[in-house]
Amino acid sequence: MLKLSENPPVTFPEGKSVRDFEGKWWVAHTKARNEKALAWDLMGKGISYFLPLVSKASKTPKGRVIRSLVPLFSSYLFFCGDETARVETLRTHRVANIIPCTSVEHFVNELWSIEKAIESGADLKPYNFIEIGQKCRVIAGPLMGTEGIVVRTSKETRLILQIDMLGQATSVDIEADLLELI
Repeated sequence: MLKLSENPPVTFPEGKSVRDFEGKWWVAHTKARNEKALAWDLMGKGISYFLPLVSKASKTPKGRVIRSLVPLFSSYLFFCGDETARVETLRTHRVANIIPCTSVEHFVNELWSIEKAIESGADLKPYNFIEIGQKCRVIAGPLMGTEGIVVRTSKETRLILQIDMLGQATSVDIEADLLELI
């Protein structure tokens, strides 16, 4: 585990905003747990990137609390450059796939919002982006392992549990961060 000071910067070049980057935007879908290593590699190649990192506290088996910086979006790093930058990123062998950005202005505005939240010291936490009607599985808590379809009312997320053979269903309130897509 890295010390906080040993992590790559959130943006490179440091001191620049994602709105200042020049070139085409790409999303690197990294191999598992390669986000920070890819950031260091891109830094060494002079390729502009944005890797949103957030603080996470975890306990050791002996009860000691350890703080670390983890990627806000697991397995993703955003970079900006030309075709050469894309090829150089692939040459790191840390990337599973590269996704080109099509709606650049909208995408940069979304990244800028996250960048500003990080700069302000906001307590960001990953949040499952689950759309209404998607089939999900509960990953923690007393309902762990149950599957259903997500619906939202005006105030909460609900999981519909069905018995298809009977044509009957019930629903339960649930926190979205306890769900994963199936």
